Amino acid sequence: MNFGQLLTAMVTPFNENNEIDFDKVTELMNHLMDSGTDGIVVAGTTGESPTLTHDEKIQLFEHTVNIANGRVPIIAGTGSNNTKETIKLTKEAQAIGVDASLLVTPYYNKPNQAGLYQHFLAVAEATSLPIMMYNIPGRTMVHMTVETIVALSKIENIVSIKESSGNLDAISQVVDQTDEDFTVYSGDDSLTLPLKSIGADGVVSVSSHIVGNEMKEMLDAFNQGNVKRASEIHRQLLPIMRGLFIAPSPAPVKAALRMKGIDTGTVRLPLVNVNEVEEQLIRDLI
Repeated sequence: MNFGQLLTAMVTPFNENNEIDFDKVTELMNHLMDSGTDGIVVAGTTGESPTLTHDEKIQLFEHTVNIANGRVPIIAGTGSNNTKETIKLTKEAQAIGVDASLLVTPYYNKPNQAGLYQHFLAVAEATSLPIMMYNIPGRTMVHMTVETIVALSKIENIVSIKESSGNLDAISQVVDQTDEDFTVYSGDDSLTLPLKSIGADGVVSVSSHIVGNEMKEMLDAFNQGNVKRASEIHRQLLPIMRGLFIAPSPAPVKAALRMKGIDTGTVRLPLVNVNEVEEQLIRDLI
């Protein structure tokens, strides 16, 4: 299932009491939709999902569905390392009216490939929501093999994958061995264009908070066959894409948004704000 080319993994704005600022959520969503975003991932890693409570996630899903009002798909981060809890949250998100679910591979437990298959199968059988799997071994210490991804893609409502493994060979195989309507998204901003060149459908981006229009221009240029122009934009954006990860995400992008006039507040512990040196580097970039 194609959710669009440029999806944004949205940060969660907090107020001075470190609680969700829903007015800022609205402002940020409108900013993203006005700057090229085709779909929004809510309560993903960039949204600080590890420190959001169950109730906060439900409130975010309700608010973002209401504000989007069908203009862009809302993809709810409902995955965890607890299959039972993942099913519960996914079913609640479906009842709210989100358009799809983002399910990260179970972290910390370190399941084998059979366990990964059974986890995603169990969630898929419990909901009719379209599911985007999320393979990010750098955070979870679990890597889904090509064979497991391809097998899961045969399940009717497992329709997409966000790939953050950085393994272009494996991702090429996934693109080649899955059906045409199964979509593959880069989970790394800097690999957006390289993955497009091997058949991926787009990106779930952090940088699009800041350079969404430019990323959209890059993707459009590639689709129109103007590879030279697309590669020029890629090279121009690369320092920003890297700079937004000079400290644990989403601290750098929240700092950058503040510089752009959209104050989304601080990050929650155990994350901390960028320091003065990091903030100056980000300011120089943008």
